[in-house]
Amino acid sequence: MKVLLLGSGGREHAIAWKISQSQKLTKLYIAPGNAGTALCGENVNLEADDFDSLAAFIRSNSIDMLVVGPEDPLVKGVIEYFQSKPEFSSLLLIGPGKAGADLEGSKEYAKEFMNRHNIPTAGYLSVTSENLSEGYQFLDSVQSPYVLKADGLAAGKGVLILDSLEEAKAELKAMLDGKFGAASKKVVIEEFLSGIEMSAFVITDGITYKILPEAKDYKRIGEGDTGLNTGGMGCVSPVPFADKEFLAKVEQEVIKPTVDGLLKDNIPYTGFIFFGLMNLNGQPKVIEYNVRMGDPETEVIMPRLKTDLLEVFEAAAKKELDKVSVEIDEQACVTVMLVSGGYPGGYPKGIEIKGLDKTEGSIIFHAGTKPDGDKVLTNGGRVISVSSLGNTFNEALKVSYQNAEIIDFEGKYFRSDIGFDLQKYL
Repeated sequence: MKVLLLGSGGREHAIAWKISQSQKLTKLYIAPGNAGTALCGENVNLEADDFDSLAAFIRSNSIDMLVVGPEDPLVKGVIEYFQSKPEFSSLLLIGPGKAGADLEGSKEYAKEFMNRHNIPTAGYLSVTSENLSEGYQFLDSVQSPYVLKADGLAAGKGVLILDSLEEAKAELKAMLDGKFGAASKKVVIEEFLSGIEMSAFVITDGITYKILPEAKDYKRIGEGDTGLNTGGMGCVSPVPFADKEFLAKVEQEVIKPTVDGLLKDNIPYTGFIFFGLMNLNGQPKVIEYNVRMGDPETEVIMPRLKTDLLEVFEAAAKKELDKVSVEIDEQACVTVMLVSGGYPGGYPKGIEIKGLDKTEGSIIFHAGTKPDGDKVLTNGGRVISVSSLGNTFNEALKVSYQNAEIIDFEGKYFRSDIGFDLQKYL
């Protein structure tokens, strides 16, 4: 089977790494990919949202399956683009259409979906410039801290959590005035949920689903969860505080009603669903949906997946997911993200990365990298994800940190406390 995978980050390297192990694979292409994906297949210099160029490539290379890694092309309608062309009727597609992708593309749409299908989530109000006064009243009615979310995609930067009521009102106005561009022309104000965050994941064919390992990531740049939010500084799986009882509630109260809700609403859906969850004293509440795998969550989930991923994709695309079983490795996996100096603010690119060939016992996933002859250079804020499996959580943690020290580039930074807050649950 010939496969084209769209994307260029750590998530895509982890997916490419897993696909490359499949007995069903004849050729893997990644567009545009990075220095790591080049080790798993062939990088193609095409952008994930350049649909016409992708179509030409798929046509000329007899591609059998298209796997969409990031959310942006999904929200822009890449699935409908190929479904609308009879010549691609046999192309297997992994990713939801626009209606499904709007679960991530619009916070309001997601909230309305959750309320319609009785899926537990925080109270909220959608605000535009027309009902700004209602937004102020809603802020007056809830307790600090105040949560403001840009309705549309804002590259992970459209969420503000503020302690001051005055600041919340000022930021609400600024967002509606275009602080995050078109993404914040509508803002969802949410009640703040106080608990412990984690994420659950499934792959679905829109009828049935298979549950993947759960994970917990670390968003803040600084030790002890301080400083600015990032795309993720590290991740662990399984999650020590998510016991069987809690995960059973997640399936019954969140996962099953979501997949059933898609079916009831006549929303075809093939691909991953990411559930951002809050554990409130043993009760799950949904913070958000993502319509693709997370990053760096994929870097701890794929190493724990023992089943052939391409086999699972094929079954999902053919609406035969009930015919496959998904086997999970019982080992723990921990990933530590190495980032560029200055991230999540401004940072340099093009710095040589050394020591990649000196690591032992970890899987090295590339995020913001690019090949330059025999060298590998930095090409983003989050550069390298160091993932390790271990019989115990702490064993995996130790190996990841040993290799995080070995890999080196000027300005390298990583958090040295990933997973430390979970020791009390072990």
